[in-house]
Amino acid sequence: MASNYFSKIFSRSPFTAMQEHMVIVEQCVRQLTPFFKAVLNEDHTKAKDIYKEIGKLENRADTLKKKLRLHLPKGLFMPVARRDLLELLLVQDKAANQAKDISGIIVGRKMTFPKGVARLLPDYVKRCEEACKQAKKVINELDELVETGFAGKEIAIVASIINELDGIEKDTDRMQMKIRAALLKIEKDLPPVDVIFYYKIIEGIGEVADIAQRIGSRVELLLAK
Repeated sequence: MASNYFSKIFSRSPFTAMQEHMVIVEQCVRQLTPFFKAVLNEDHTKAKDIYKEIGKLENRADTLKKKLRLHLPKGLFMPVARRDLLELLLVQDKAANQAKDISGIIVGRKMTFPKGVARLLPDYVKRCEEACKQAKKVINELDELVETGFAGKEIAIVASIINELDGIEKDTDRMQMKIRAALLKIEKDLPPVDVIFYYKIIEGIGEVADIAQRIGSRVELLLAK
């Protein structure tokens, strides 16, 4: 069953496979909202269940990544270099890995968050998810870019999507600064080890948006070439 699934993807286009991979990555990242909802409600059982689902999706993305790397022909005539596609694929995959790493640390330590930080986390997580969703829009335009020979109106469409992605990432930077400031105010009253992990998680969530922006930057490089 799995082999049929992969053969159907690769029989169409390497760009289709890239898009399929990004769909799974975005699904993985999207699990962070219900995950943090469970964590902030201190429902560790629910959080663990969602972490397992994140793990399954990350494994699917990883499997597809490996399939694409193995089956992408070296001599394939494309307007995009094989190396550039593989580098883009690796960046995409990092978003799923990041979602798994964040949730894994929280589940492993059964983390809870102080109120001053907890109230700011849901919007921050959601905005980082939106960055990943926007990155998926960029990847979804790959076929159209190829069909138009990386020229014409499609270039403007992709540039607009990437500009919006950059704006979302800047929002997450501002939100991260606000959360770090909230934590700074209370960190002296918290166990030092907990504080270290709070900062690690805050930064890790923001890294999802950073990775999404790097996806857009990689596509921009493809356009420049």
